[in-house]
Amino acid sequence: MPTVATATSPAQGIPYAFAKANGVLVAGDEGAAVVVLVRPDATVEGLAEVRRVLRRPLLTKPVDAAEFAAALSRAYSTSGTAQAIHDELARDTDLASLMQELPPAEDLLADSGAAPVIRMINALLLQALAERASDIHFEPYEARSVVRFRVDGVLRDVIEPPRALHAALVSRVKIMASLDIAEKRLPQDGRIALKLAGRSVDVRVSTLPTGSGERVVLRLLDQDAARLDLATLGMSATTLDAVDGLIREPHGILLVTGPTGSGKTTTLYAALSRLPRGSVNLMTVEDPIEYALDGVAQTQVNARIELTFARALRSILRQDPDVVMIGEIRDLETAQIAVQASLTGHLVLATLHTNDAASAVTRLADMGVEPYLVASSLLGVLAQRLVRTLCPACREPVAATRAERELLARMGLPELAALYVPRGCASCRDTGYRGRTGIYELMVADETLRRHIHDRASEANLREAAHTAGMTGLRADGARWLADGTTSLAELVRVTRDA
Repeated sequence: MPTVATATSPAQGIPYAFAKANGVLVAGDEGAAVVVLVRPDATVEGLAEVRRVLRRPLLTKPVDAAEFAAALSRAYSTSGTAQAIHDELARDTDLASLMQELPPAEDLLADSGAAPVIRMINALLLQALAERASDIHFEPYEARSVVRFRVDGVLRDVIEPPRALHAALVSRVKIMASLDIAEKRLPQDGRIALKLAGRSVDVRVSTLPTGSGERVVLRLLDQDAARLDLATLGMSATTLDAVDGLIREPHGILLVTGPTGSGKTTTLYAALSRLPRGSVNLMTVEDPIEYALDGVAQTQVNARIELTFARALRSILRQDPDVVMIGEIRDLETAQIAVQASLTGHLVLATLHTNDAASAVTRLADMGVEPYLVASSLLGVLAQRLVRTLCPACREPVAATRAERELLARMGLPELAALYVPRGCASCRDTGYRGRTGIYELMVADETLRRHIHDRASEANLREAAHTAGMTGLRADGARWLADGTTSLAELVRVTRDA
């Protein structure tokens, strides 16, 4: 039987691998006894070993497998923070020992005995997941190396590892992503499939050679199905009902627009998740596939073999689809096929890079799509942004100043007596914000709007017609988050500056 180590650890000396294998987790003290969470399939030997090591009475608490996995992650993910391992690396003078090319651990929490560089990468990944970071940047400069996280859309420095170790960190990431560690002159792309206490995380890896070394960016995609729900993305009840109706139309095209990182793809995935999988043939063409959806045929474009959006889309249309999702309309050929597909009995969901809903129509026209085709096929355009939400622990209401009241008036927003502002605390790492939510602008194509599109009306005229028909602009939609203290006026202005 494995022996539980007596060294100090977050779970009172019980190693993660032992706790996971035996289904027992030391959760805390209650009087003279130690509280132990017990999974349904926990072993008697595991409990006996915990009691032998701790030498105290045990108070067992049965929990289901999901609750146990969550508690296990919380208990052990705080150990070995990136900064602590960085301090260890800074003292390490044997750089050659840090270049060990070991295979990635099956579970990140299980390899506390690995080499410092490996533990450094794992600790960074754990810390990024705990902070809900979307990206990790490894950036080399002439005299230093910096690791940064993008949290809620904003980059911040995390640590500065020794400059001499940057190549070792990059090599470790390349090994995990099955990339060529010898190739340092060309950009490379790869993926890493991670498992964190039963939680699956997909990581997209991109390397880029620079004058100071290779720059690496990791995009973290948490495969959490609960997030792929339209009802949780921050839409108002009116917008949610309207979008829900549009995605159930038998044919037509629905566009989701916004800048990079505004949550367009997540919205489309959430829309697909609402459709019946058994009676409807759902197919996608993406670059890359970000989330695996059960019951949906997902195709990834591949420029190396000339599998473009247009080529993949043509093949998909021969697969008898009912609903087709296009990751991004980038060129005229893809746009033309998408419009023709929507006119021939298919529902097409696609993203487009524009600043607001009305400009999506002119973007298609600029690409070369005939306006009469757009007018006939368009169901609607959903423009969106993501605003940071104020930390509930430290946000404070303050009286609106005269300048703020004037700004609200210029933005066409209702006057508010008080506005909430960020203060910063330990729970939000002194940023004042925790998490993000969406603001939306839905332009539904009614007969009036279709006539304007057909007649090649300007963006201003399209926008005016949409507002007359009841469209709520991005800033006006964001006003509801100002009123209830979800976000700040400064954040709303920052995000909607170009809208």
